[in-house]
Amino acid sequence: MLVTPPLIGISTYLESSARWGVWDMPAALLPAAYPRLVRAAGGLAVMLPPDDPARAAAVLARLDGLVVAGGPDVDPARYGAKRSDRTGPPAPERDAWELALVRAAIDAGTPLLGICRGMQLLNVACGGTLVQHLDGHTGGPAGTTLGLFGAHSVKPVPGTRYASLVPEAASVPTYHHQSVDRLGEGLVASAYAEDGTVEAVETAGPPGGDAPAPGWVLGVQWHPEMGTDTRVMSGLVAAATGA
Repeated sequence: MLVTPPLIGISTYLESSARWGVWDMPAALLPAAYPRLVRAAGGLAVMLPPDDPARAAAVLARLDGLVVAGGPDVDPARYGAKRSDRTGPPAPERDAWELALVRAAIDAGTPLLGICRGMQLLNVACGGTLVQHLDGHTGGPAGTTLGLFGAHSVKPVPGTRYASLVPEAASVPTYHHQSVDRLGEGLVASAYAEDGTVEAVETAGPPGGDAPAPGWVLGVQWHPEMGTDTRVMSGLVAAATGA
């Protein structure tokens, strides 16, 4: 019997100008590493360019799982903070669309994986706040405005969803300069960097075991699509299949 792989939606960039071949025009973009990782984990990938936030629930109804991809800084106004001079320019279309997708996924119980910006947006959607700049977190010079791509170790919190996927400390590919500050409501930290930076968040499990378990929701600060470890994405795909 042929089993159809789960359909995994991935949010995209929205650029005012992009060039390829003879073309130079606005474009919805996604690094090819994202759909490659979804395919490697057993899913079917579909791109979700920014759209009317009112349509988010209708989009989620057609998906088995959602990935909110990395990208520009979340507008500090979304979490009630004053903009730092080291925070990048806002991306209002992406913020509005992806916040609506995150909230719709949580409401519908659709498995959700946030990657880098996606994790930060998940935290903001749940009422949390962000650190607008991390000095030297990935070995970069103090005062660097943009993130530096590199790698560092991430240690899981025992008993969490993330730890069930990756039980050991692991080196992860990373490119970020912002991070979680105050955790959003209903979220717990499930991995940390050596300097104490929150590197993964997820929905908290029921305290006594009698309440229904929350939906599969996980955010990671790093970029699994830039590495070879498929375990995080495989966890999303398994949840999207009901496994």
